[in-house]
Amino acid sequence: MIRKALPGDVPALHAMIRELAAFHDEDETEATDEQLHDALFGADPGVFALIAEAPGEHGPEPAGFALWFRNFSTWTGTHGVYLEDLYVRPQHRGGGHGKALLAALAGICVERGYDRFEWSAHTENTAAIDFYKSLGAEEKDIWTGFRLSGAPLHTLAESRSVNMQ
Repeated sequence: MIRKALPGDVPALHAMIRELAAFHDEDETEATDEQLHDALFGADPGVFALIAEAPGEHGPEPAGFALWFRNFSTWTGTHGVYLEDLYVRPQHRGGGHGKALLAALAGICVERGYDRFEWSAHTENTAAIDFYKSLGAEEKDIWTGFRLSGAPLHTLAESRSVNMQ
């Protein structure tokens, strides 16, 4: 079953985010439960999450999640979905949860008239890349991803000649 995340899901969602970071051999995540709760359920939520549930010993348990936000295409003039993270717990892989999460997001796109559903995959995660291609997703290698964070982000921000109001 796929459903929208609820405020009570934040601890399980955060636990899965930490599992995803470990899967990618990343350092401990910095986000807190409070930050995640505010981003998803605060006064002006900017991100959204879906939870995949599987039967568990004491009822349904979180098997995976998809965390996403809306983007916008200046080419088509419509919003789209950008999938930030997709994760299925190892014991639930191969059960269709990942495909069901992606299908739910594709459904959101179609229902809302969004023209694009985009995401990126780590280049070393060949199993995920193969899975995405099996669904008909196109690899878009014409763009190079960039990120500013830490000191370079602050340095650039400090170089502003005008403060925005």
